[in-house]
Amino acid sequence: MVRTDFWKNPIVSEEMTPEDKYFYLYLLTNPNTTQIGIYKITKKQMSFDLGYSIESVHSLMERFIQHHKLVRYNPETRELAIKNWGKDNLQKGGKPVMDCILSELKEVEDLSLIQYVLEPIQKQEIRSLYESFCEQEEMMFGNEASEQDENDTYINPQYGERDDTLTCRYTMSGQKEEEEKEKLQQEALYPNLEKNLDIEDPFQKNQKDVKEIVEFWDYNGFGFSNINAKQQLLAWLDYSSFLQPKEVILKAMNIACANNKRRLSYVVGILKNWENESLLTVEEIDSYHENQKPVPKHKQSTVSTGRQIPSGFKLDLTAGEE
Repeated sequence: MVRTDFWKNPIVSEEMTPEDKYFYLYLLTNPNTTQIGIYKITKKQMSFDLGYSIESVHSLMERFIQHHKLVRYNPETRELAIKNWGKDNLQKGGKPVMDCILSELKEVEDLSLIQYVLEPIQKQEIRSLYESFCEQEEMMFGNEASEQDENDTYINPQYGERDDTLTCRYTMSGQKEEEEKEKLQQEALYPNLEKNLDIEDPFQKNQKDVKEIVEFWDYNGFGFSNINAKQQLLAWLDYSSFLQPKEVILKAMNIACANNKRRLSYVVGILKNWENESLLTVEEIDSYHENQKPVPKHKQSTVSTGRQIPSGFKLDLTAGEE
């Protein structure tokens, strides 16, 4: 739940960019959220949900951890903790709430995240429940975990460049479940992806093309949150007859920007016209438009209003004088 005073928070209103606000709202409201403010989520899933590239998600996570200091993320357990979750959402107790919190706390693998979320909680009975799990952590690991530097613990360079996939710490069954989940997410984004059997890994091959098109879309005013339109446009990468699909799509988007028609229907209309004309490369498109010369407007010939004089007529001034 997002409270209305979310927008009154000075960090939100003064320090966050529009992209930061969008990402923060996603972290607070996505389907993986829990009652305790700690939940598992992969950066790849964030990328699918938001329509961002993995690199963009990683940059946003770094910004929220190091600059805003509002979240922590364990790249090994894939667990994310929201610092002020308890302050905004854990204000009411009661047996059903406490039972739910207890069951979810038992599922947390990185117990230091519980300590992180505990700090802003104000209701004492909920604080006590969180503290009981923090005591377990101290018994298991001593005070070493709590004394580690936040940035060193949760932003490790070795995780910055690698893909956000499962690690060997999971069981084989857990690996298969997560891989199947990611496969379903890819199929949701690209429904016909598996039909192209000649490409060994089309998703990985087109990652750079997808990133470039999505970034052009976002930065040029086509609709930052219009994920459905992005998906329809990206389908032209794999299921069009163009020999240079990425370059042709970007050219169509440039034309749409030049004409101030930043709509999916306009871009798709351009692409369909080119396909109908069998213009499959940027060079063919440029050559076609260069040869399209405007038809000159010919002046209409003036027609005389009187009778035309026959071509063989000779004027004889003496005729009729005899």
